[in-house]
Amino acid sequence: MLLASANVNGIRAARRRGGVEWLAACGADVVTLQEVRADDAQLRAAVAGTGLEGWEVAHSPSSTKGRAGVALLTPHPLKEVRTDVGAEFDGAGRWVEADVLLDGACVTVASAYVHTGEAGTPRQEEKQRFLEAVGARVAAWAREGRLAVLTGDLNVAHTEHDLKNWKGNRGRAGFLPEEQAHLTRWAAEHGLVDVHRRLHGPGPGPYTWWSWRGSAFDNDAGWRIDYQLATAPLAARAVRARVGRAATYAERWSDHAPVLVDYDL
Repeated sequence: MLLASANVNGIRAARRRGGVEWLAACGADVVTLQEVRADDAQLRAAVAGTGLEGWEVAHSPSSTKGRAGVALLTPHPLKEVRTDVGAEFDGAGRWVEADVLLDGACVTVASAYVHTGEAGTPRQEEKQRFLEAVGARVAAWAREGRLAVLTGDLNVAHTEHDLKNWKGNRGRAGFLPEEQAHLTRWAAEHGLVDVHRRLHGPGPGPYTWWSWRGSAFDNDAGWRIDYQLATAPLAARAVRARVGRAATYAERWSDHAPVLVDYDL
């Protein structure tokens, strides 16, 4: 199973910039998307004519037009789709998970979008509550012994290896100890494995997000905030990982780059 995850920064904008075609051509068995920013009809229109049309679609749009939204696309059958990660977040467009049937295996794949937050504000408190809700869900995966993986833009750099300017970002949202503690706890208590980091080895990087502004991309002054975190049974089957970083600034189709992992099922 090749699993590709990407924050598309708006599926319609990504289509105009060639991103949807890139995802269609990468050979993935499952594609997860974040910040879709579209309703069902707009999502299907954006993938029409690219090789992704006709695929199964699990989509959780935001009730606020033009915001958030997560989705999962696959040519393989879906057994069940769930969007309930806590009543507070119903309609937020931040969580969708599906049981995908691949060659006799059933793999639970989730696409999550965690908003950026702002230290010391109610927005940051909401971010913490969402991370807690995600933690409860992955704990259930561990108890059930699932082949499962959490993909998406978590807007948290877990360690100093995951962003270029870590010293300058101390105390800022995305690099707060209380945010990082969630990822640490998911690993320690529920056995989630950061498969990209495990396969790649120590950092710094590879980064998955760079500002559109200035020369951040050209200087590789980025953050690694997009992940594939797998339960232990699935992580043991991860064999290769990479970041689909554009060759040049002009070829970027999002401010994020996709994360791709091969699993030997």
